[in-house]
Amino acid sequence: MSVRLTWVQPEDLIGHELRQAAEDGRNASAVEARWFAAGGAPAPVAAGASASPAPPHLRALAERLLDELAAQPSPLVLAEPTSLALIKRACPHWPEPSSAPSPAPPGTAPGPAAPSAAHTPGPLRQRATRSGKAPRPDARATPDQGATDRAAIPGLGERLHAAWLGRAAGCLLGKPVEKLPLPAIRALARATGNWPLTTWFTAKGVPPALAAAHPWNRRSAATSLAENIDGMPEDDDLDHALLALLLLKRYGPGFTTADVARLWLDELPAGRAFTAERVAYRNLLSGLEPPLTATHRNPFREWIGARIRADVHGWTHPGDPAAAAEQVHRDATLTHTANGVYAAMFTAAVLAAAASGSCDVHQSLATGLTVVPPDSRLARAVRFGIATARAHADFDTVTDRLHTAYGAYHWVHAVPNAALLSAALTHADGDFTLSICRAVSGGWDTDSNGATAGSVAGLLAGHPDRIRERWTSPLKNRLATSVRSFDGTGFDTLAALTHDLVHHPDPQEAHRP
Repeated sequence: MSVRLTWVQPEDLIGHELRQAAEDGRNASAVEARWFAAGGAPAPVAAGASASPAPPHLRALAERLLDELAAQPSPLVLAEPTSLALIKRACPHWPEPSSAPSPAPPGTAPGPAAPSAAHTPGPLRQRATRSGKAPRPDARATPDQGATDRAAIPGLGERLHAAWLGRAAGCLLGKPVEKLPLPAIRALARATGNWPLTTWFTAKGVPPALAAAHPWNRRSAATSLAENIDGMPEDDDLDHALLALLLLKRYGPGFTTADVARLWLDELPAGRAFTAERVAYRNLLSGLEPPLTATHRNPFREWIGARIRADVHGWTHPGDPAAAAEQVHRDATLTHTANGVYAAMFTAAVLAAAASGSCDVHQSLATGLTVVPPDSRLARAVRFGIATARAHADFDTVTDRLHTAYGAYHWVHAVPNAALLSAALTHADGDFTLSICRAVSGGWDTDSNGATAGSVAGLLAGHPDRIRERWTSPLKNRLATSVRSFDGTGFDTLAALTHDLVHHPDPQEAHRP
């Protein structure tokens, strides 16, 4: 019996790369014809690997075709750059010192009026240069000098605690229905009287025929259905937040992309990396270095993986969305390009704004858009999600419109999930329960969307006690993880560690008299 390692088999990667080529405007018709004429199959719809390995000649062809596709330039490269210098140049509303929360970019419906800079507490500002000169890929960034100002923001410790709890609760809510199509999610919830979604999913009361037609996620059901929850089970959406804590503790905010790679090789089991992260891990073990780790035979480079690594970068820069976006860019480019990177930058900036205590959800989303090239697909998706949420009182209608617009994308791609996340947060208007329930009820990457929505909404709630006990009590202040030294850690401890990084971003600072 063969070992079918997911997300790395060439015969599976080629189907995903053909899809990526269609999305980024490359003409891959000739390559596609050769692949199918030789007996190749499409990429698996939901799973990470096809059921059977390809014969050697077909696998060799897949590798050659992957390299041929990589040599074709995308016509979207100018509108969707990956270089930080070019991204900043493309963003006319990039946050300036004391200017955030920035006005919504043209074409974006504004939220409630943002407070003026003179009345905005906390340093919502950019600290990096806008010279346009790109740093060397492994050049260590200058450590942030604004930690004292940020750490003095009132109530930050409580907000960070609520954000950790929110991230866990939202992720856990989405785990049992991850990979399920939208109609299945709705049917399972309706069968138990839980639609619109207001609480945890349960198998109790689901008719056997429906359960057989739409089985719960096999890895998660045993730990994430209401009757089974006993603390926060392991999930990569939480593992990567823990890794970000270790990254900042070990290397400080001046870390490089190579430092991220070193940390992963030291601390992240290869089997706990997925999609783009697993491909990048394989590339590291093959001797490739960043930024090639993100591009070599990696059709998942614009998927959601970098976004799930953004939270700690945003949490530790309250009121400084530009610095948060720049920091997460160095993390994201180990594995992702273009829209995959933008999703992480957008999320980090949203969280930095929300963590300041001076922005509501609409101002936070508008701030997030200021660090994304406005002509990119991700920026368009965010604007569409916000506008659609404002246009319809019924969130099922919102979701249906999003799936009509973005249903051709893979369910883990950054673009559709950015549209859904933005729509859910907008429609919920800052309410914690509505935020995570709308994010999960919209389908696609349910646990990742629930986690990010919970992180944002937790910050906006401002205190753990303002999150309903039904979401926090089952977590039992305990999380499971494969990241060494964190297994069984409480969310109060994680919040304290995060807050300490705001006070002492330089790993040497904590040891100075």
